[in-house]
Amino acid sequence: MTPIPEQYRDLFTTKKAFATLATLMADGSPQATPVWFDYDGTFIRVNSAKGRTKVRNMKPGSAVALAIVDPDNAYRYVQVRGRVARASEEGAGAHIDRLAKKYLGQDTYPYAQPGEVRVLFEIEPVSVSGMS
Repeated sequence: MTPIPEQYRDLFTTKKAFATLATLMADGSPQATPVWFDYDGTFIRVNSAKGRTKVRNMKPGSAVALAIVDPDNAYRYVQVRGRVARASEEGAGAHIDRLAKKYLGQDTYPYAQPGEVRVLFEIEPVSVSGMS
């Protein structure tokens, strides 16, 4: 496990930065999606709904990468390569509500669809690099 360097922590904790999440399709080709995320001090956490491409691609142990650009300075970014440590429906609803608070200022996620099942992913950072 590689910790997030202090010089980039604000991108994970205080700024409303989006991450571009790269996963691998079954044929090995890359797939990238902008995502909301947070950081619990150990894992980068993202959330999605069952049935989406990234959910199919993100099994425990899967390799992923995230690129996070500073919303105030497009020349400052951090790249994290890692592995999916955990994927769980448990706590995923509360997590997407916390992300809605961070990104939208709303207490609950307003875009939920009837019957939607949320999945919380914990990503273990393996390599971290960037430019400040």
